Amino acid sequence: MRRTAAILLVIASLVAGTAVSDTEGAPVSSARTTAVVSYVIDGDTIKLDNGFRVRLLQIDAPEPGDGECFSRASGRELRRLLPSGSRVTLETDPPLDLVDRYSRLLRYVHYRGVNLNVELVRRGAATVWFYRSERGRHAAELLAASRSSRAGRRGIWGACPGAVWNPFAAAQTGGSRPPATTPRTIRRGGCDASYPTVCIPPAPPDLDCADVPHENFRVRPPDPHRFDGEGDGLGCEG
Repeated sequence: MRRTAAILLVIASLVAGTAVSDTEGAPVSSARTTAVVSYVIDGDTIKLDNGFRVRLLQIDAPEPGDGECFSRASGRELRRLLPSGSRVTLETDPPLDLVDRYSRLLRYVHYRGVNLNVELVRRGAATVWFYRSERGRHAAELLAASRSSRAGRRGIWGACPGAVWNPFAAAQTGGSRPPATTPRTIRRGGCDASYPTVCIPPAPPDLDCADVPHENFRVRPPDPHRFDGEGDGLGCEG
């Protein structure tokens, strides 16, 4: 009975992102835990030696099963960064979900002092994905890493002519750019009212035109992202 309780405590601590005391056996609140990697599943998912799967937060890599451009290369890049047996630090982001619908832990993964979520984006092996337009504590770093990889045409951005930059959607690397948004007023949670014809989340962090997949959209005050530099009511004019 005591062994069963201890196992349940460990499982609960992993899901909640807490550390387990090795003295009194009581959970201690913490945003970070350590774990050992069993193997890399694909470009944004790993399996731990305790059986849990971890989905790297706020990023997305192309799916290998769908034949998307750079999907296998993304997995190889993460395997190079994170060999089997590596001891990593898993970081939660409390405002965001802790577990997804597939029972995977949602975490930032740190190895040897490097935030691999950010590093994968910097290398162009993954894209930024603010699921449900929710931005976590590393959002600004992720956006900066994406600007760098796109400017340098690294990874996806050099290898996939059909890659689409959209931080509010899953990675799109194999198809052509979707049709432009039909002008209409969008009233949906997470969209700033200053941009009525497209869905752009409110600040912070500040976004640049390079961070959004829209051009020539309507802007009205107060324009928190300062997309309308000319003051003519249009943002990110192409």
